[in-house]
Amino acid sequence: MKLEVSLKKQLGRFSFAADFTAEGRRIGVFGPSGSGKTTLMNLLSGLFRPDSGFIRLDGETLFDASRKVHLRPEQRHVGVVFQSSNLFPHMSVRRNLFYGHRRVAGSRPRIKADDLIDVLNLAPLLDRGVGSLSGGEAKRVALGRTILGNPRLILMDEPLNGLDDGLKYQIIPYLKNVFKEFAIPFLFISHSLNEMQMMAEQVLEFENGRFRSQTAVDELALRCMGSSPAGFMNLLELEEPRSRGELTVYRWGGQELVLLNGVDPAPGMFELSSKDITLFKRHPEASSARNLLHCRVRKLVEVGSRVGVELDCMGQSLVGQVVGEAVEELGLAPGTEVMAAIKASAFRRLY
Repeated sequence: MKLEVSLKKQLGRFSFAADFTAEGRRIGVFGPSGSGKTTLMNLLSGLFRPDSGFIRLDGETLFDASRKVHLRPEQRHVGVVFQSSNLFPHMSVRRNLFYGHRRVAGSRPRIKADDLIDVLNLAPLLDRGVGSLSGGEAKRVALGRTILGNPRLILMDEPLNGLDDGLKYQIIPYLKNVFKEFAIPFLFISHSLNEMQMMAEQVLEFENGRFRSQTAVDELALRCMGSSPAGFMNLLELEEPRSRGELTVYRWGGQELVLLNGVDPAPGMFELSSKDITLFKRHPEASSARNLLHCRVRKLVEVGSRVGVELDCMGQSLVGQVVGEAVEELGLAPGTEVMAAIKASAFRRLY
């Protein structure tokens, strides 16, 4: 997907301007409340008409002020998932899901409803009323309805807003599975850096109604490390758990990590703060940490009073953090070999 945007829009006292070209399938739109994220969504979807500029999606012009082109929302084939699920309360889940599905134009391959229902695990919900759904279930139905509209791009406006962590981390695997299975590109709009890291590959940053930068999601997370009390949050996909007494051993790429037993040891996504990684110049003689990893420094990033240390641990990436004094004492530089020590209790399961 290639999205070319050059727009200006005045909304009362709020002024919006954006000029960027984004290519890829997993694109984040990041910024605080009031930064212009939702305005961008409304402009791309056709709900707002820009004052000037253009929008091109995969070479097709959706809007061009100079040529007086302004496609209506239904002509753009751009799906929108709003913060609120916006399900029809008088309809069953099944009727909500299939609303408008039969009116979809046949210019692109249609998604098979049975496949989507399976990926989103909606079969047990189909005959229920929407009033009986949990917040997470309603989000899944709303996403399914949007996807059955056969869009070529989906805009998700803070789709996890209002959900507690438990529900949020239930929904994210469904989101990731759907977009992987059906290869639909999306713009994921959020003010949460944690959500950006899990959902996006590259990020468009907005502030005060202006497009500020375009960057890889890990570069954004590194840059924000200095302002986060938790530091940089590493996301690790761990597989093949096996019990070892009160510990669980997981496969992480070509090596193993040892974690304290959870309630239900299972494969999944875990987070690890950069603050919980201790670096040594050489293998320590003894340590209470159950994980001692051979790593090589890829690069150093100064963030305020901290230094982010990006590590290559046998092909897997980790980011630790140290103070400037430790950089000199450990002789840290790109290519330096170090040992990374991590306690078994330092990991937190997300899903």
